[in-house]
Amino acid sequence: MDIKNKTVLVLGGWGLVGSAICRQLMEEHPKRIVVSSLNESEAKEAVAALRREFPRAGRNLIVPWWGKIFVRHSLKDKPRDEILSNRSTRELLIDDMLDEFTLTVVERSAIYQLLKKFKPAVVVDCINSATAIAYQDLFQSARAVRKSIKAGSADLVEVTERLIATQYTPQLIRHVQLLYRSMQMFGTIIYVKIGTSGTGGMGLNIPYTHSEERPSSVLLSKSSVAGAHTMLLFLMGRTPDAPITKEIKPTAAIAWKRIGFGEIKRKGKPIEMIDCPPDDGVQLKGTLKLKMDGTQGTSLGRSLQSVFIDTGENGLFSRGEFETISTPGQMEFVTPEEIAESVIYEIRGGNTGHDIINALDNATLNPTYRAGYLFESAIKYMKELEAKHGTQSVAFEILGPPRLSKLLYEAYLLQLCYGSMNAARRTTPKEMSAKLEQLIRANSELRAQIISIGIPILLADGKTLLRGKEIKIPPYRGENDLPITEKALDSWAYDGWVDLRPKNMKRWKLRFETIIQDTKSIPPNETSSRHLRNPRYWNSFEEIEPGKLAGWIFSEEEHGKRMKA
Repeated sequence: MDIKNKTVLVLGGWGLVGSAICRQLMEEHPKRIVVSSLNESEAKEAVAALRREFPRAGRNLIVPWWGKIFVRHSLKDKPRDEILSNRSTRELLIDDMLDEFTLTVVERSAIYQLLKKFKPAVVVDCINSATAIAYQDLFQSARAVRKSIKAGSADLVEVTERLIATQYTPQLIRHVQLLYRSMQMFGTIIYVKIGTSGTGGMGLNIPYTHSEERPSSVLLSKSSVAGAHTMLLFLMGRTPDAPITKEIKPTAAIAWKRIGFGEIKRKGKPIEMIDCPPDDGVQLKGTLKLKMDGTQGTSLGRSLQSVFIDTGENGLFSRGEFETISTPGQMEFVTPEEIAESVIYEIRGGNTGHDIINALDNATLNPTYRAGYLFESAIKYMKELEAKHGTQSVAFEILGPPRLSKLLYEAYLLQLCYGSMNAARRTTPKEMSAKLEQLIRANSELRAQIISIGIPILLADGKTLLRGKEIKIPPYRGENDLPITEKALDSWAYDGWVDLRPKNMKRWKLRFETIIQDTKSIPPNETSSRHLRNPRYWNSFEEIEPGKLAGWIFSEEEHGKRMKA
């Protein structure tokens, strides 16, 4: 696509790669570049640097935004430790992560509010999401819970909630859900993620850890999250109403931002110079304290200063560290400018060969001609067995979702009562409702088949429910008693109840009419490969075939059709 006069959002725009991408974007003459970063000072610093480098750019061309994008908007500027330390905000964090994915959850999120404000056509995501999530350290949180359990500590509730809030997969899933829905709502055209392998391209023998076991569990968590993130983006790239989705995943260290001499900081804080004269040494006996009370060692009243190379998010490296990591056979490195060039080229519609989503598309095993050829024989054999055993194979509620079983059985009931779409569409919804209920009341075997798989039957009065001990809808989420409202009842019936009410029969009647009208709009002499669902496919509407109907509903009515073959 042409970037000119488009709004571009660069998530993580202060960082090493984000800054390089912003500089490259300036050459494309966008309408606006939104530079986001975690902290206000970083976002403003990045914008100021771009304005200095491009003094002719208008003041409104480059704008800052800051805060966390993994939380709700009201929490975006709070440090994570502060959120977790407070019971009320900790519960908000868990609610946002585990609650049912609703429009309310979307609209209160920081990413939604950001996209709503700027409505970017292009989103370039340079945030190291895998590190942000995995380095919350689930393992340490789990150890704290186990320790509290063994000690019977009063803080068991807090440490358990902290562990829940640290779960990697729910956080990642919710982030991608929010990102997808927000971009879809505000018309984002293309999304490019700068991902990570988690190990700088190295394997399980990677020697770089932070004093953990080798290979480090925390580091491998980062790789696991990065891989899971890629697969979720792979799915987003196969979603028809999602933006074009790409991911560039560098497999090397990324360097560098600047080289200089000065104060050395670790995690944003200066490294304090502390001396321990031999006479003050600790005698090793009994136990070794990993953390002292603060009296051990003598502060020299100054911070560590040296020559450094700034590698952005990875921090400051000494010459020795940088030389080690970059030597052949170690991580080696790639420059942020090379990554930025690939990003811009991909946005323009070029093919760098570095888009991992495209690579997965080309490497996965898709549906095959052989399978399609065998499909008809499988269906034919199952029909023969149905006739032999005097039964109909409708639904077992093993494939899921319950809505599928509900649709299949409703279509089957219509098949038993009317035989064809033509016959069903000629009656009224009220007559359909009465006839299907009569069948359910008379046929106990059929009734039992439906109820036994966890699909209840809502009778025509909308008040009587035929059910077994357990039902699939609504799903159990910790509460056994749920209030019955008209809205809730409609939702449950839609999701997984055989619904015999007239208003649901009206829906089926409309489906039949839509199918017939759409199919009849195909010219009689049209015999090309253009149309899949022609009159022959529907057997001239003289049958009701539950599987075909459910497939049509999922593909056309609910827009759940596969995008890529």
